[in-house]
Amino acid sequence: MSTAKSSVARSARSAPAKIAALRGWYPPVKRLWDVALASVGLLMASPLWAAITLAIVLESGTPVFYSREVAGWRGKPFRVLKFRTMKKDNTVVADFDPKHDPRVTRVGRLLRPTALDELPSLLHILRGEMSFVGPRVLLQKVEDPADPDFGRESRTLPRGAFRLLARPGLTGLAALYAPKNLPYRHKFRYDALYIRKISLWLDIKLVAWSFLRTFTRRWEQVQTRRRQ
Repeated sequence: MSTAKSSVARSARSAPAKIAALRGWYPPVKRLWDVALASVGLLMASPLWAAITLAIVLESGTPVFYSREVAGWRGKPFRVLKFRTMKKDNTVVADFDPKHDPRVTRVGRLLRPTALDELPSLLHILRGEMSFVGPRVLLQKVEDPADPDFGRESRTLPRGAFRLLARPGLTGLAALYAPKNLPYRHKFRYDALYIRKISLWLDIKLVAWSFLRTFTRRWEQVQTRRRQ
């Protein structure tokens, strides 16, 4: 933990101009906006929570939620919750079409294109662990065997500590625009760009585009990048 915090501190000291927006008037406004939107979202989505919970239990039983430890704001880890969209026995199957992952449940196939499996993230936003917009939530270590940095701690990669200066987001530049199979270190470029350009107007645009993705069921579009 202390190592993670020191890495973040070094990033803050080495790039004061780039993170000026994180120290001015916008952070408290952003936090109020997050709390207001998350509160309204939880209230409006309560019938969905009940329906999704019932659907998951009826199809594949419990647990209803899936959780993993991720790297949080300023390097503090937390366990992120999602509605479970995979079968209990989700052993990796070689050479499957990513559009038809055999590990995904029928309920999961309905939730993933709309990102409704991430509804529990509203709780993390209320608790201050996440924001609506920010760097993409990522695991503590790179777990994709195809990633050239497989096995490394994400914060040790280029821009890995810098991205922890902002709360991880439910959506953001990386979530919307980075190809799914892009290596972590390249996804971090999107996160660093967001931190440098952070503003109220940018957040509004990213949230609006994310809602459009949800309503048009486009979150699960397979967007890939040919590896070099």
